[in-house]
Amino acid sequence: MTVAQILALLIFVAMFVLIVMDKIERQYVTLGCGLLTLIVVFGIVMRNTDAIMATLNLRSIFTVGFWYIGGSAEEASSGINWATIIFIAGMMVMVEGMEKAGFFRWLCMRLAKMVHYKPIPLFIVFMLMSFVLAMFIDSITVILFLAAVTVEISRLLKFDPVPMILSEIFCANLGGSATMCGDPPNIIIGTSLGYSFGDFITNTGAMALISLVFVVIYFFFVFRKELVAEEAEVVDTSCMPEPKDAITNKKDFIISCIIFACAVVLLITHAQTGLTVAFIGGIIALITLIVSGKDAVQLLKKVDYNTLLFFVGLFVVVGGLEQTGILEVAAGLIGKVSQGNLKLMVAIIMWGSAVASAFVDNIPFAATMIPVIKSLSAVQGVDLSTLAWGLSMGTDIGGSATPIGASANVVGTSVAAKNGHVIGWGKYCKTAAPATIIVVTISMIFIFLRYC
Repeated sequence: MTVAQILALLIFVAMFVLIVMDKIERQYVTLGCGLLTLIVVFGIVMRNTDAIMATLNLRSIFTVGFWYIGGSAEEASSGINWATIIFIAGMMVMVEGMEKAGFFRWLCMRLAKMVHYKPIPLFIVFMLMSFVLAMFIDSITVILFLAAVTVEISRLLKFDPVPMILSEIFCANLGGSATMCGDPPNIIIGTSLGYSFGDFITNTGAMALISLVFVVIYFFFVFRKELVAEEAEVVDTSCMPEPKDAITNKKDFIISCIIFACAVVLLITHAQTGLTVAFIGGIIALITLIVSGKDAVQLLKKVDYNTLLFFVGLFVVVGGLEQTGILEVAAGLIGKVSQGNLKLMVAIIMWGSAVASAFVDNIPFAATMIPVIKSLSAVQGVDLSTLAWGLSMGTDIGGSATPIGASANVVGTSVAAKNGHVIGWGKYCKTAAPATIIVVTISMIFIFLRYC
């Protein structure tokens, strides 16, 4: 290995270790490591300004193809994936507008009332709602509100909210795997490899939907005793708040619903319209800010800029591995172990991604693996999309296995703990780990039958 490769690899490993240790805020970790990559690896060791420019990738933003592709596939580029960052930022602005209008709380209370606040129907409906919402909205936001409302309803109906919260967390991660905009790893995979919303919904979406059936049945049987006992209790539901009380402003509520519907339509049709996800995220954010009027500044203040900065630094560090050829070496090792066997290749990628994502952030792992599967596809002559769907399901679902595997897990367990319902590692993993194994196994069998 060359000096540049060794340094790039050391910086990458240091970044991962620091993220896992969680002693320093993760955006500072990736930005610091990204700066080291640009200055030390590219500047001092390689003395290659082209590598710096390619990794920063600023020129792509000012090209027509970045915003409109005329129906053709988006061109993949190395370095900072600005399309991912702009799209996520746009969705953050939209979600903040929906939150302010009381959309999420209204939806939860409305569905709870529809099933007459019965524990078993409530348990199933909230799982399905978590899945569907997470297909289009960040799973962190979904769980933040869903868990809070679950705790509130549990107090009024006098049942244990932990089983519902655990099932909601898993279904949010599962729902996020179904679409291109559901989970950050999918956004990165889609924008990097030129896949559309339709590509995801017909591939990972099909796997997620099949898995959902098994997951609902699994969680119901795991918590059957508690649910049956709660169902037998007679509780007065007249004290439950009305769904309409959750709406803070009727006009804002209607507008936020329309904007959300427009975002969904634009995402579903973007392969046909030629509008890129960067354009969709930008225009949705702009419309949300315009209709918010004087509240636009407050919405902008609530955007999670730390996450966006985290992405910028992450892409630079991964760009260092790509520019120095480390990722080609990794692809070569996987190819050598699998000996060109596509099924074995998919299994390695899926289970490797799942295990890694259970303990480390799945976002940097997905970003790291994309150039690896591209190289594998080119060298081994295998279908890139098959590897991409395996990577997507492995990273998205693997994070569900432990309390720290995905951000939604951390948020959900934190909400429960703040309200006196502590969910330890043992309790969490006892239910979530088997569910994770079930979904990854189903997904792998699906890929084998359909593509291999």
